[in-house]
This record gives sequence, C-alpha cells and structure tokens, in this order.
Amino acid sequence: MPIPSVSGVLSTEQVRATGASIAAMQEPAGALPWFPGGKTDPWDHVESAMALSATGFRREAEAAYDWLRRTQRPDGSWPIEWRAGRVVDPGVDSNFCAYIAVGVWHHFLIVDDTDFLVRMWPAVRDAIERVLVFARSDGAFRWAADHETGAMFANALITGNSSIYTALQCGIRIAEALDEPVTWRDGADGLADAFDAEMAQRGSVFDPPSVHSMDWYYPVLGGAVRGATGRELIAAHWDEFVVDGLGARCVVDHPWVTGAETCELAMAVEALGDVDRAAVLVESIQHLREDDGSYWTGLVFSDGKRWPVELSCWTAGAVVLAADAISRATPGSGIFRDIEQTRIASAVHR
Repeated sequence: MPIPSVSGVLSTEQVRATGASIAAMQEPAGALPWFPGGKTDPWDHVESAMALSATGFRREAEAAYDWLRRTQRPDGSWPIEWRAGRVVDPGVDSNFCAYIAVGVWHHFLIVDDTDFLVRMWPAVRDAIERVLVFARSDGAFRWAADHETGAMFANALITGNSSIYTALQCGIRIAEALDEPVTWRDGADGLADAFDAEMAQRGSVFDPPSVHSMDWYYPVLGGAVRGATGRELIAAHWDEFVVDGLGARCVVDHPWVTGAETCELAMAVEALGDVDRAAVLVESIQHLREDDGSYWTGLVFSDGKRWPVELSCWTAGAVVLAADAISRATPGSGIFRDIEQTRIASAVHR
C-alpha cells in the first residue's frame, strides 16, 4: 500500500519508521498507551491506531480496535484512563467515547474490508448512542459524566465538541455503508447549528476558549467550521500560537511547542486548502524526531529542553496523519478534509 510522505521533509521510509515506533509501544492486549508504561485513553489510542493503518500496520491497527471492542462497557462507554491494563479513572468522557467512529471509518477507507466494519459496528453504534445522551437542548454536548451515578457535567468544551462532530459524521457514513438506520443526523445537525451560533455570536454556546491551542484550531480540524469563517478563525490567532521554525505552542502563555498540536494544526489548514503551509508546519517540528522515527512530545524553546521527557505514541500518530493529509497517499487521507462535504450533504436532511 502507498505510505505517506512530505516532499523534502519526510520520506515514505521515514513515515513507515514512525508507524513502526507506534507499533513497538503497543501492549500485548492491543492498547496503545501514551508511552510504554504510561496511561491509555480511548481518544489517543484511536489516533495512534489510525497512524498504524496509514503506515501499513494493519494487524496492529485491528488489534487496537479489537481491544476497544473487548473493553467497551455495557452502556457503550469506556473509562477515561487505564494504566497497564488497570482502570485508573472510570469516568465517561463524551468525546473519548465518540472517537471510535472516526478510527473505524478511517481504517475501512484504507483496507476496504466490510467484514471489519461489520465486526466493529455494534461497538460504534453503542458508543454513539451513549454520546447522544450528553446532548444539550442547544445542540452542544456535555463533556463528561460520573460512571457510577450517571450525573453529567454541564460544560460544553469546544475542542471536544469539534471532535464529536467529526465522529458523528463518520458514524453516519458507517451506518450508510452497512445499510443500517441512520438515527444520528439530528444530533449532528444540532451540533452544526451550535457551531454556527458560536461563530456568529462569538462565544454564546461553548465554554470560553482556554489558553490551549486546540480550542483555536479544532473547530476547523473537526469540520464544523470551514470556508471563509475557518480561514478567519485560523488567521485571528496564528501569531499568538505559531512560532516560526519551531511549531505551534500547546498553550498561548508558555514557551512550549508540541508536535501533536502542530501537526493537527497542519491538518486543519490543509483542510482549508493551504497545503504548503501545512507542510511547513510539519517540517517545523522535525527537531522532535528521533532516529528510530519516534517523536518527543514537545520542546520548551526558552531553554531548549524537551518536555515532558517522553516519546509519545500519539505525537507520532499526529505526524503520520498530517503527512497523509498533505500527500494524500492513502484512501483515508481525507478523513478530516472531507467532513465539510458531509456537512453539506447533511444539510439537505434538515
């Protein structure tokens, strides 16, 4: 299968090596922790699995998705955190639950295996049904719940909702591919309306953006905000977060650039059609790369120190996915870019 690359920045061999570095961190049961011996959460686990799919590690990717099937709770959720196979935080995060749909659809696009989609469908269906319980009357989704009591936190976080938007759209595509009833359109349309209101009224729906860069670019990456509005949003905070030649800050008030946030920003601007700027962003964080293809999480550029001192699975995953978006190497390379088209199609059903 074709392997992603970035011309003049990363060769296919180098991207394949990054996929191998992710596979080397996989636990025997299939979990993909942040780093060996570290925590595992459902969202970052899926991002890492997507990178395995994009670099040809099909067996390892499917082991990761089978791990999700086995560990899903009867209510359709997963714990927020495991460590070495043990549940550390049993809470329910709506965004974490939803993201399985993105990974499953992405893997199907690459391998074109309907049997895989059929096998994963019950887990995707139950996860999305659980997520829909978090919907508020304004279309936004509450961020979390106590697993024991079911009590939900009222907050609607902009990054989490952006990711949920992607997941709902991917879930709809999975259902359509399997000729299953599509029952989630109202949830996706309501969330689209919430983002429209947020952009029009500048902060009327979601919790105020935090100092984290994700709250800036994720509405674009997730597909809920595109076109002229998306370009304006990216331009409005570019100089606050992007450090030329080093990458994007994780938080606006710290001299700290991180590989994953930089590569996710690259995917966001690529989805807006700015492929050249996306490639420059990926190039800017190659100072985090190790010889084996793995990536350090970030760099404190005020003193030149890597922090945290960890080679993180999900940072490597974001690099691979950004390279694929830029090179359009695999059939899954448009997983974020194509969400805008899904939204346009969905609007017909309103």
